[in-house]
Amino acid sequence: MKMKKPLALLLAVGLTLGLAACGSGNNSQGGSQTPAGGSETGGGASTGAVELSLWSFNIGGFTDAAAWDSIVAAFNEANPDITVTVTPINYQDGDQKLTTAISSNNAPDIIFEGPERIVGNYAREGLMVDLGDLWSASGSDIAEGISSVSQLDGTYYMYPLSVAAHCMAINYEAFEAAGALQYLDETTRTWTTDNFVKAMEAVRDAIDAGTIDITVPGIIYCGAQGGDQGTRALVNNLYSDYYVNEDGTSYLANSENNVKALTLLQDMVNNKSMSANASFAAADELQAFANQTAAVTFCWNYSNYTQYAEQTQFTPFAMAFPSDDGVPELEMAGPYGFGIFNNGDEAKIEAAKKFVDFVCNDQAAGTDAVKVTGFFPVHSDWGDVYADAEDADVRAPFALMSDYLGRYYALTGGWTEQRALWWPMLAEIMTTGADVQTAADNFVQQANANIG
Repeated sequence: MKMKKPLALLLAVGLTLGLAACGSGNNSQGGSQTPAGGSETGGGASTGAVELSLWSFNIGGFTDAAAWDSIVAAFNEANPDITVTVTPINYQDGDQKLTTAISSNNAPDIIFEGPERIVGNYAREGLMVDLGDLWSASGSDIAEGISSVSQLDGTYYMYPLSVAAHCMAINYEAFEAAGALQYLDETTRTWTTDNFVKAMEAVRDAIDAGTIDITVPGIIYCGAQGGDQGTRALVNNLYSDYYVNEDGTSYLANSENNVKALTLLQDMVNNKSMSANASFAAADELQAFANQTAAVTFCWNYSNYTQYAEQTQFTPFAMAFPSDDGVPELEMAGPYGFGIFNNGDEAKIEAAKKFVDFVCNDQAAGTDAVKVTGFFPVHSDWGDVYADAEDADVRAPFALMSDYLGRYYALTGGWTEQRALWWPMLAEIMTTGADVQTAADNFVQQANANIG
């Protein structure tokens, strides 16, 4: 049994979504970049005005350079000699572009993304600047669960801006008609594993009786890796286990409690209180939830709420994943923040630190930036940044989910490779009736082979 350590960090933290833009009037997609390991002046410190390049992944509303305009403009009021040029990149080809830039000694000065890339990839390759001074000055109210994944071997390489938790959701009216609301705590948005099973059986019975116009209670999607955080969290929470062991040396799908969870889900598929679909990824399951084919979704957040708002003719009610003790640990959506490539130019590095410090630690600018990401501020003392929003009541449940944040696994070796193994294992168990222990053992053996 694992020790539950929910991050109290974002207790009052508001749900972040919709932030004000940042960037300067000089922003463009092809701004000048400085080589990692070199500099425009041959490795010496720059003098006078400093030009910085920021490459930003499309996180939340940061989809184009204009989204950065107001933040860069605010930064320039205090730092008129520092020019920041923004290059937007996306998850389709952004990694390839970064690899090409780095290999040609033309890396950006600043990167906006998460620890999986900044710490797990670039810091591990020795490309990033130590940001310990930023943490010493302003990181005391950032939760340990976030600070721990912003560092490598005790050195901080990422400074975070925002974070959120992945959760699930139910069709409130369908659960109400099925008499299933009794099995969940509507205030804390939590439920136990036993009550989750009872609720799904009640929905199944209501479907069979024609009481609700739903096709299936829920769908375990296992046709691709999209949204795999949902099925991971479902399995890990059911009997309070983890996805990776404490020291990151082994994946844990074949642990006693995770096998117990996979077996429970297989039994639920067999008794039709759950269904499985080997051709569905999360996007398909979300659409099925939105059109009332399924009564629950295992891949939910505020972004999904807004995306499907016009389609849903019911109340999507955000819920934490069920856990045997009723205390969930949810996966982080992020955290997202900044890393600085070591370009050998101390003036650029210090200017880049000023920019990161401004965006992440100036509460006015940071609140705007957090809202653009669509998540929550990592600073616990910033409070509910959405308290005055028109849809504050809609955002509130997602803010609550941040109280249940658990460990961050994505820095484990072989992470990309194991994602390609997870959903075929689920499909094997859920759609072919394979022996759970054998399938889980095979997954762990293959996943662990890539850790080194």
